[in-house]
Amino acid sequence: MLSQLPNLNGLKAFEATGRHLNFRAAAQELGVTQGAVAQQVRALEAGLGVMLFERHSKGLSFTSAGRSFHGRISEAFALMRGAMEDLRPGSARVIISVPPSFAAKWLIPNLPDLSAAHPDIDLRVMATDKVSSFRTDGIDLAVRLGSPPFGASLQEHLLFSNDILAVAAPSLVRDCELPLSVSELAALPRLHDDHDLWPLILRECDTGSGEGARGMRFNQTALALDAAIAGQGVALSSGFLVSRDLESGRLAVVARTHLDSSSALYLLHRKGVQRSSAVLRVVHWLRDMAGKSSPLEPHP
Repeated sequence: MLSQLPNLNGLKAFEATGRHLNFRAAAQELGVTQGAVAQQVRALEAGLGVMLFERHSKGLSFTSAGRSFHGRISEAFALMRGAMEDLRPGSARVIISVPPSFAAKWLIPNLPDLSAAHPDIDLRVMATDKVSSFRTDGIDLAVRLGSPPFGASLQEHLLFSNDILAVAAPSLVRDCELPLSVSELAALPRLHDDHDLWPLILRECDTGSGEGARGMRFNQTALALDAAIAGQGVALSSGFLVSRDLESGRLAVVARTHLDSSSALYLLHRKGVQRSSAVLRVVHWLRDMAGKSSPLEPHP
């Protein structure tokens, strides 16, 4: 019964405090005093008869009951925010969390197609390498590189297999016959990203060079690919990230690797949660576009 629900202000104070584990930060977010937030949380605990936080000299930590309760309350607030957004005229918001390189090299170039097909959808892209939480971050969809299972509460859809290609600007290999031999590949400058695959590639090729670390380093694959387009070396990339650059001639496949990778790129969403028509349309669009943009063969 509604009369048995805790005070909404107390729940808001608890939800914000749980995200920050700090009364002051929660108060700043809510626009009230630190004392008011602490008092609302104490009143909530008293009404429930359960301690939700452990108080320490340096901050707060959840009790086991508090952690479980916070997950459910965060989910409830996310549902309420989504319901309110759906009431806005013309609003069809979808929040998707994706790796930065996937955003730069595949998603953003394809977004005009989404806008043309579904002009009413308000797509919000969170480009991050962190694993976003469907509950606390309020995301609707996530794209992640990995292998199932991703969790009992998540449904996955395969978007792309993870075939690794060695790519370079055509100008860098103008005088070479493709595909490059192992020794030719090992002799070229190498562009590294945070996946650090070059040592594995060279070991797989049995070059004996022991120089997997030679070359420039970047913290994202997209940056390594931009350097490759500029003619600065050979980059290693999943095929789906370079399909447009291969098609345009900005990059050429100089070698296909033989790494046995069980990982692939998956689209994830939560099971058992009613999704809006906008979310369902984005799911269908992503799967359809992935099917249309399979990586090109390396050598015509």
